[in-house]
Amino acid sequence: MTSSRERARLTVYSRAWCHLCDDLLAALRPICDEFGAVIEVVDIDSHPEFEEAYGERVPVVVGVETELCHYFLDATAVRAYLLNFR
Repeated sequence: MTSSRERARLTVYSRAWCHLCDDLLAALRPICDEFGAVIEVVDIDSHPEFEEAYGERVPVVVGVETELCHYFLDATAVRAYLLNFR
C-alpha cells in the first residue's frame, strides 16, 4: 500500500489531433477527481521518444508502468487500480 499522502498519478499518452484522446480525458477526469488522482497528459508528438511505443495506439492510460487501457476508457480497470493505490 501507498502512503495516504501520496496521490495516484495516471499518465495519458495522447496526441493533440486525437478525438478519442479528448473523449477519454473527459471521462477520466471525474474518476480521478473522485479518488484525488493526478492526470499527466503526454503529447507524443512533442515527445518523439514515445512514438515507437505508442504511435497510433493513443490514447493510452498508464499507472506506474502498467497499461490500464487504450483507445477507450476502461473505467473498471482504472477504478480497480485507484482503489488498490490507496
